[in-house]
Amino acid sequence: MKMINLTLLFLFSFGTIFSQSIIIDHNCTKIDSIPQSVINKAKQSLHIVYGHTSHGSQLISGMDKLDDFKGGTGLYSWHDGPQEGALDIDDRFVPGDLGHNGDTTWASRTRTYLNATNHSDVNVVIWSWCGGMSDNTQDGVQTYLDKMDELEKDYPKITFVYMTGHSDIWSDADLKTNNQQIRDYCKAHNKVLYDFHDIERYDPDGKFFEFTNDDCSYYRDGNGSEKLGNWAEEWQNKHTKGVDWYDCSPAHTKPLNGNLKAYAAWWLWSRLAGWEGTSADVAVQQKERTNIKVYPNPALKEYLNISVDNRLLGSTLYIIDETGKQVKNFQIKERATQKIDIRNFKNGCYFITSNSGDVVKFIKQ
Repeated sequence: MKMINLTLLFLFSFGTIFSQSIIIDHNCTKIDSIPQSVINKAKQSLHIVYGHTSHGSQLISGMDKLDDFKGGTGLYSWHDGPQEGALDIDDRFVPGDLGHNGDTTWASRTRTYLNATNHSDVNVVIWSWCGGMSDNTQDGVQTYLDKMDELEKDYPKITFVYMTGHSDIWSDADLKTNNQQIRDYCKAHNKVLYDFHDIERYDPDGKFFEFTNDDCSYYRDGNGSEKLGNWAEEWQNKHTKGVDWYDCSPAHTKPLNGNLKAYAAWWLWSRLAGWEGTSADVAVQQKERTNIKVYPNPALKEYLNISVDNRLLGSTLYIIDETGKQVKNFQIKERATQKIDIRNFKNGCYFITSNSGDVVKFIKQ
């Protein structure tokens, strides 16, 4: 009976891991796919407060110039406070960002703001990191997740948007581990995530860059030992300014990155206004990715055999339990099957994920 219940819980968890969470990543930067009626609905229904410092301002810098780029019709206009025909964003509604190493100042400031009677119309809260994921720990990330969960429970009529931290080649491994902890949690618990890190690792054509810095430079490895180029500058140089991309001034990075952050921001606002996304977007979020293979499954012994597609060779994989907690991570160095020790795992359901968004399930019996 216990195994049946665990299996049902597993099927439920996996069935909703993509279909009910809202994940805004590089798949959500095709702004022309969003119907104008949805954009207008977002402007009419959302009252957003956004807390950030310099890195988080990339969304705002991109949004500032977007409407002019799209013809100056006012469709993509926003305003710091309510204004007819514009999206209402209280930008930098309180000082600071998400901080470092488990700092929770942002949470108490959010509560103070939301408890004021003149802020009763707020229905979206979003905070960004500014380096705080580079030097964070698993416990520090969990503190952030716990505080977000507490806010969601205490303010059930407000949508709280989670966020990953920006690229940082000098803390590449730690940053990826910390960001993945947030991704896994959001997918397992059906949260709303603006995946800042993922957006800045793909150019508009979908080309992926494994080792990146916040200025869009990319490197041979995670130690920053050899710079290979800058994907944003390379793409801009091959395309027409004012036609394929527009100039803006996002902090620490290139205009194209600001463009993509703005496109993804409007995708986020549209999803929060009730839009289901394009069929391609829904398919990406609902399907199980199969670039990771595991067997036996269910796992009956002390080890699990894992193999991956060639594109994941050298990548770090993460095992999370059904609550979203990361219980193990390891690197895949060759295609040949690798044995992973799971003797200390409790019986139950687990997910294996990668930084590229692959997901596969297994059960430990």
